[in-house]
Amino acid sequence: MSTPSHAAPSASRAIAPEIILIAGCLIALVTFGPRASAGLFQIPMTTSYGWGRDVFGLAIAIQNLLWGLGQPFAGAVADRFGAVRVICFGALLYAAGLVVMAYATTPGLLHLGAGVLIGFGLSGCSFNLVLGAFGKLLPENWRPLAFGAGTAAGSFGQFLFPPIGNVLIETLGWQQALVAFAASLLVVLPLSLTLATRGTAAAAAGSAGPGQSIGQALTEAFRHPSYVFLVLGFFTCGFQLAFITAHMPAYLKDTGLPAWVGGWTLAVIGLANAVGSLYAGWLSTRVSKRWILSAIYLLRSVAITAFILLPASPATAIAFGISIGLLWLSTVPPTSSLVMLMFGTRYMAMLYGFAFFSHQVGGFLGVWLGGVLYERSGSYEIVWWLSVALGIASAIINIPIKERPVERAVPQPA
Repeated sequence: MSTPSHAAPSASRAIAPEIILIAGCLIALVTFGPRASAGLFQIPMTTSYGWGRDVFGLAIAIQNLLWGLGQPFAGAVADRFGAVRVICFGALLYAAGLVVMAYATTPGLLHLGAGVLIGFGLSGCSFNLVLGAFGKLLPENWRPLAFGAGTAAGSFGQFLFPPIGNVLIETLGWQQALVAFAASLLVVLPLSLTLATRGTAAAAAGSAGPGQSIGQALTEAFRHPSYVFLVLGFFTCGFQLAFITAHMPAYLKDTGLPAWVGGWTLAVIGLANAVGSLYAGWLSTRVSKRWILSAIYLLRSVAITAFILLPASPATAIAFGISIGLLWLSTVPPTSSLVMLMFGTRYMAMLYGFAFFSHQVGGFLGVWLGGVLYERSGSYEIVWWLSVALGIASAIINIPIKERPVERAVPQPA
């Protein structure tokens, strides 16, 4: 197996790692916030236009699916040509999608803005690209904790934006709230300049084998059982998170709780998520990553079961937000660390992108089934219990993962 080059990024880097880390975390925060606030707009939009929740649910489901579908391609382009252009283009597409969503008067326009444009925009500017840049630009001993910090920053965006969104909706109206969210994304453009990675691509080449092409990297990954297990397990993460993000405010409203409970439940999820992600990043350097993932999925099932069996109240909603938040994106640091451990940093953004695609297929089904089954049964109960079952399945499927680099032929010196 070829030895990864860990000194090269440090040598070619002109920007201090602290600056790279801060800028990347700010990008993750700003891009994750509006997306995490989507559930706040479900009732205002469906009430304004007389749509069913399945219409809004399908738009967010399309967003999740296309975010995942575009991620491997955005990762491959970033791996090949650098992250800056991809992040800038993604941020502009994302902002355009929010504006189209604000003025969508038909389901088709809603699906175009909230679904297609935001979905593809997220694939180019979300924390996934930031983590790929961290893997190339930061020294090896910084990476696991940086993965946790980047994920936690996105989580903090989830804490900040829903309460702000609630205030904007109440004072300016839901349409202007979406436009304000779109304007906030423009700060991503200057911040992305610190994540230029094109110069490190050649330096990182050794971590993916001599002359390995994109096709060879994909073939190697999908023939590796541990990578396949990792990808399949990540499906559940997307299913649970997307369903809760899109439908939690409406679910709590149905139980008779005031609107502020939904907004603050999403907010405390984000705050607890920041803590959980940082801790998972730190823990990934000390404990077996597969056992971390297995424990997270199992504990999620326990938390969801307790939540749906207990009577609904502001206290139980906030308590659930804290507990599920600690487990929310804490899957990302061990998952991205496992991808880097198995295959190195050269194609990390692309290979993590395929794992994330599985995550987003799960997200598509979670959001879509939530809307469809609610309209048919008048309840979210079936999807809640399906989330519990999938959590148990993913806890099991992560156990056989082998935590070691893929075996490659050792190149002989000339």
